[in-house]
Amino acid sequence: MPGARGRPQLYADTAIECPLFVKAVFHLSLRSTQGFLESLVQLMGVDLPVPDYTAVCKRQRDLRIQLGSTPAGQPRHVVIDTTGLKVFGAGEWYVRKHGMCRGRRRVWRKLHLGVDEKTKDIVAVDLTTSGVHDSPHMSEVLELVGDDVCQVSGDRAYDTGACYRAILGRGAIPTIPPRRNARLSTAKDPPPFRAERDAVIQRIKVEGRYPWRTSSGATRQSLAENAVYRFKALVGVKLTARIFENQQVEAHVKCRVLNRMSSLGLPISERVPQG
Repeated sequence: MPGARGRPQLYADTAIECPLFVKAVFHLSLRSTQGFLESLVQLMGVDLPVPDYTAVCKRQRDLRIQLGSTPAGQPRHVVIDTTGLKVFGAGEWYVRKHGMCRGRRRVWRKLHLGVDEKTKDIVAVDLTTSGVHDSPHMSEVLELVGDDVCQVSGDRAYDTGACYRAILGRGAIPTIPPRRNARLSTAKDPPPFRAERDAVIQRIKVEGRYPWRTSSGATRQSLAENAVYRFKALVGVKLTARIFENQQVEAHVKCRVLNRMSSLGLPISERVPQG
């Protein structure tokens, strides 16, 4: 910007995002991505500068990646799940070559995903350290969903009071399977989240666990597991950035790539009658 301190930036944010998208799609390093784009620009015969890998690495942490999800015409049914991603760097190379040693432990990050049940788009993504538990972090994940939410589904790991309060705070219906040893509240005037959970437990006692899962939409939580599978199968199970802020941007870039692939088309499954 004119009048700001330091050297003016040569590349816009879009020029920095492009190498990151190419890197995520083709599983390249930053050096390889720079060479790939330079060859592509040369073949196109366009006089266009390509940002070097050091500029991309330095500018990566300041990017604000939009997930590019499909606009919601109505409140969303969000399904949430969490998975682990391995941080792959110089320390990991040392461990693979020389084995586990003192002071060099493998590093993992937790990826929290919120998926729209209807469009299959990733509408919320957050990357945290491995010490962050799933259930207390649900409120932060729901805050990342900018649209209205009508229902939130998750597995038994989210069967906590913090998750129920976060979901009810958004005006949504929680569909979380209670634990096998769940008991009704003994309080005469239970708080709203306990009353909601007690209603679920009573429905399960009357209908059965699987019929309740089918009628309430809790089975749609498998869509989040499917999104985790697509993430790991298409863009990998590891993070190559070494700085935590860069790792967060890398996770957002990969989710944006998955949303773009989903917008191009998803397979349609149909039951084939036997005989």
